[in-house]
Amino acid sequence: MLTKVMVFGALAVLVGCATKPADQPAAAAAPADAEKPSAAPPAGFDNTRIAPEVTIPAGTTVRVRLNQALDTKHDRAGEAFTATLAEPIVIAEQTIVPKGTEFRGHVTASGASGRLKGRAVLGVTLDSFDLKGKSYKIDTSADSRASTGHKKRNGLLIGGGAGLGAALGAVAGGGGGALIGAGAGAAAGTAGAAATGKKNVGFPAETLLTFSLRTPVRI
Repeated sequence: MLTKVMVFGALAVLVGCATKPADQPAAAAAPADAEKPSAAPPAGFDNTRIAPEVTIPAGTTVRVRLNQALDTKHDRAGEAFTATLAEPIVIAEQTIVPKGTEFRGHVTASGASGRLKGRAVLGVTLDSFDLKGKSYKIDTSADSRASTGHKKRNGLLIGGGAGLGAALGAVAGGGGGALIGAGAGAAAGTAGAAATGKKNVGFPAETLLTFSLRTPVRI
């Protein structure tokens, strides 16, 4: 009996020695609510370059130089033209539209004078401009030019014709001839004024034109 107990005791010691105790605890599971890293911004992204919108107020002066000549002889109302900004548009000490920006416009009025009266008139206005790949529509005042009147020139032509006619009539037929000659000379002077009196007016290329915004522009 004692022998059996000793045998079972020896077997128990051997089994205990053969069993290796766990010497390392299981790794702790990551908490479910652990914060995930935020997504990185796209390559090349720079949020410091995102500028807030700026409004160019109504009444702002816009000064441009014409890229081509315009005149009442060749250009009709509605025809388009281009111009270049001559002075930057600055708001709160910040340049909003730089010098050299291209503007587009159209002729608002174009008409030669009559042959004996009236003035030639040419008017233009701006319609839009391009900035950083985007087009902005604008509404501006018009800039215009008008020719001088006919009165002085017609008086010289008609009066000069009458005087010359009177002189020639006097040589030809005395006093009566002078009266006839004066009438004929005046008629000839009037005809000459009518034939040559039509006037035109225009803007040469590079002319500096000044406009004013009628409505605000949001950039």
